[in-house]
Amino acid sequence: MAHRGGDQVARMLRSEGVEVVFGIVDGSYYGLTEGLRHAGIRLVSPRHETSAAHMAGAYARLTGKLGVCLASNGPGAANILPGVAVENGEGNRVLVLTSWRRSPIVGPDRGGTYQYFDQVGVMRPMTKWSGAARSYERLTESMHRAFRIAYEGRPGAVHLTIPEDILNGEFEDDLPVIAPARYRRTEPLQPSASSVRRAAELLAGANCPLLQVGSGVVHAGASAVVAEIAQLLRAPITTSWGGRPAVDERLPNKIPMLPPLIDEVRCEADVVLALGTRFGETDWWGKPPYWGDPDTQQVIQVDIDEQILGLNRPIDLGILADVGAFGEALLAELKQIDPHNTAEREGRIAGWSKRVADLKTFLRGAAQDEEAAPMHSAFVPLVCREFFDDDAILVIDGGNTAVWTNLYHEHRTAGALLSTFKFGMLGAGPGQAVGAQIARPDCRVYAIVGDGAMGMHVQEIETAVRNELPIVFLVLCDRQWGMVKFSQSMALDPERMTADRALPPSANLNTDLSEIRFDEVARAMGAHGERVSRAIDLRPALERCVASGRTSVIHVDVDPVAHMWAPGLDIFKKMHLEPGA
Repeated sequence: MAHRGGDQVARMLRSEGVEVVFGIVDGSYYGLTEGLRHAGIRLVSPRHETSAAHMAGAYARLTGKLGVCLASNGPGAANILPGVAVENGEGNRVLVLTSWRRSPIVGPDRGGTYQYFDQVGVMRPMTKWSGAARSYERLTESMHRAFRIAYEGRPGAVHLTIPEDILNGEFEDDLPVIAPARYRRTEPLQPSASSVRRAAELLAGANCPLLQVGSGVVHAGASAVVAEIAQLLRAPITTSWGGRPAVDERLPNKIPMLPPLIDEVRCEADVVLALGTRFGETDWWGKPPYWGDPDTQQVIQVDIDEQILGLNRPIDLGILADVGAFGEALLAELKQIDPHNTAEREGRIAGWSKRVADLKTFLRGAAQDEEAAPMHSAFVPLVCREFFDDDAILVIDGGNTAVWTNLYHEHRTAGALLSTFKFGMLGAGPGQAVGAQIARPDCRVYAIVGDGAMGMHVQEIETAVRNELPIVFLVLCDRQWGMVKFSQSMALDPERMTADRALPPSANLNTDLSEIRFDEVARAMGAHGERVSRAIDLRPALERCVASGRTSVIHVDVDPVAHMWAPGLDIFKKMHLEPGA
């Protein structure tokens, strides 16, 4: 019996536990799409290939499974490139499958080959691995390599391209499909007993221990054990931007990402337990004055990727392990030891918790006039937090919209927060929301998106409608590239900008946008649409959206001047400089 190469790929995906694939149907890989149908794998088709990558990334992060996306040869592969760069940068485990022209005319091509470029070469520097299956006989080998590297070290994107004559061709040989455990490691990487014991001794004997949590905790599903470790140690928790979804921000020992408090807490620690975090640029590379002096502040760094250990900051104990496996072992060890100086530790936590409460009260003061039109941007995340359940998944997308939303949203349930924390990519949100809703059909998904970001991939509203996904999109509309306009205005006339909070009309260059009525666009695509200008009207609009049972879009008019003055932009700009510079 003859078999298509696409059938073999689909069967191997199914063996890896893949249940959903994201991609646009294309004739160059019809053998694969037919194979997916036979294997019982759902194919979700976006309106643009780069959204397929974002859907796969969100799906992977929320399920812990491999996210898979497709793109056709040439133009389709070119379209998916931005999404590949983002999902690899974000550290999401995504397999990108692309088709290629027939084997004899690619790699290298004859010159003038239609819809061809070096997809493998172009994707190599933007992925963990990029390769091609050169023959049907080596298809299994190529797929195994892609799977193996996808699960090796820090999560990210891997790419495999397969010529169309292999995907669509029929072959007599029936290639075997074997279980993942027979070609890759399937158990979490365990720490050594001696390293766990040494870490426990350092933390128990510390004067002021600190847990720094990164996105590795999210991927390991280790939020609960990390919270228990921090509670046992009476230690504060700080996070990287990407690690924020790992921690319930109602915990009294959770320190929000607000200077100067977070800087003070980090500097006061004498022992830092860094879990699945790289001490990246948004964490000031782990350098003073935002962290303690490496000569006096000890660091225990735990990561699944050995290349990360000690990369950006000197460490005192490096542990190569899955942070979840390490956390379970450390917790068991700590329960055998009485932590040093617990009363003083608890006193510090109480003092910091009081300051956090005061900061939140102060911030809430920005959202006072519920009847003002257009509304203040802070109202949107605040009203949404009160309206949606704790486990509702929030997707954040935009420039200043992301700043306002991140600052005012209180995260409560592990993993229920998606954004592009490491890439800051505009336009990823619509695709992420679709992927999130498919990953968690029983949870409510809502997205707070800037109008500039939404304009990049507004077509994915139709994808949500077609797939009957009850996502609520809230589009904050200020009709400008606000973050750019702010920086440009401060460069053009800082004195007038500071005094008047905005420059006269036409003073800026290409930062103003015409209005898009996103509520009307939504209705044209079959979604429910609302327009709201006052905060007092936002909750009733949300109620109507949920009651509709459909994909919904709320066009939210926000004050363009207030929106432009997003808090903390000076800190954000300062992060682009080397600490101390």
